[in-house]
Amino acid sequence: MIAGARIAAAIEILADIEAQRRPATDALKDWGLAHRFAGSKDRSSIGTLVFDALRRRASAAFIMGADDPRAIILGALRLVRGLDLAEVEALFSGEAHAPAPLDETERGRFAAGSLEGAPAHVAGDFPAWLEPSFAAVFGESLVAETSALALRAPVDLRVNTLKASRDKALASLAHLGAEPTPLSPIGLRLPLTPEGRNPALAAEADYVKGRVEIQDEGSQLAALLSAAKPGEQILDLCAGAGGKTLALAALMQNKGQIYASDDDGRRLAPIYKRLERAGARNVQIRAPRRGPDALADLAGACDLVLIDAPCTGTGAWRRNPDAKWRIRPGALEQRIADQDQTLAAAARFVKPQGRILYVTCSLLREENEDRIGAFLAANPAFQAVPAEAMAAAAGLPQLAVFASKLGPGVRLSPAASGTDGFFIALLARENG
Repeated sequence: MIAGARIAAAIEILADIEAQRRPATDALKDWGLAHRFAGSKDRSSIGTLVFDALRRRASAAFIMGADDPRAIILGALRLVRGLDLAEVEALFSGEAHAPAPLDETERGRFAAGSLEGAPAHVAGDFPAWLEPSFAAVFGESLVAETSALALRAPVDLRVNTLKASRDKALASLAHLGAEPTPLSPIGLRLPLTPEGRNPALAAEADYVKGRVEIQDEGSQLAALLSAAKPGEQILDLCAGAGGKTLALAALMQNKGQIYASDDDGRRLAPIYKRLERAGARNVQIRAPRRGPDALADLAGACDLVLIDAPCTGTGAWRRNPDAKWRIRPGALEQRIADQDQTLAAAARFVKPQGRILYVTCSLLREENEDRIGAFLAANPAFQAVPAEAMAAAAGLPQLAVFASKLGPGVRLSPAASGTDGFFIALLARENG
């Protein structure tokens, strides 16, 4: 496919996403099935165009003075790709399945459109209804923080210390441009290709043999801040596909026991193969099919309960930009209810002097500090561990700089830490 035809396909897919309000990955998959002539490079390039447009949907529409898919793609080509008018006119030629040529209005807007005077939710590319929540968290840094959420995300890897050292993995993946992550001592960062595509990992021996796992640096830090130790009894209450379960198994050097559970057994499906590939042998899966209370024997028995809480995912918008345009106020209310329920459930399993690690990939105070405050008010046997003490116990004192100013816990964000957005809080149960 010529470059113009790829752009036309991206416009078509963006229109499908907006018409049906469905995930971009589903729309891209269906387009690929219906256009089998498109090769893997074509599909990858089209996907990158779509995601770029979704990341900058509001600002792209603003500079073009229209919010239809064609205008958004045009705006994204200027804002993300940095193309000039002549380059865009060459792509919008109307020939060989390329989009129709630009009209005079489009030419004028593309050449002179500006974000000057744009409201914060446009300049920062996020839903307008979330502006009060983001402003309460970020204050004068609102646009800088939310704009960082609209950038492409790098590919981060966690070195599986059950099988390899970071130095060995770094040398083995040097051909992909691997570099150490700035904050995680077990992380590697791979640059995106110039076209914005992820590097191919499926054929890399380090990935196939479980020596590295794809995991954002922020997620790695969340697991490290648990200070999990060999020999402990740990419950991963919302294990999902097992990313943090695997990280905990490596921290524990396969000693002790991790119980991986999830209310939705379908989310646990990938964990079995991942555990085998990683060589994690101290994990027991507790799927819901075991009965209505598959965790009854763990009451009061756990040194650590990890809650990777269900949340709005606002901190992961770099990787899931379509999600930010689908989220509605009702979803936030539901997530808050889920978080309170999960925290209350977790307390049952914590032994005296045990702890809860509460993690979200959200940047909203409502899902983070407010939930911790509500839990502590209802559970006086628990105390929040100060961020400085969390960081010191994990051997990562430099993370104390990310202590939340809104309450207990650590806050990470693309603008502040270069990671996805995460909130991490540690709650300790008193003795007795």
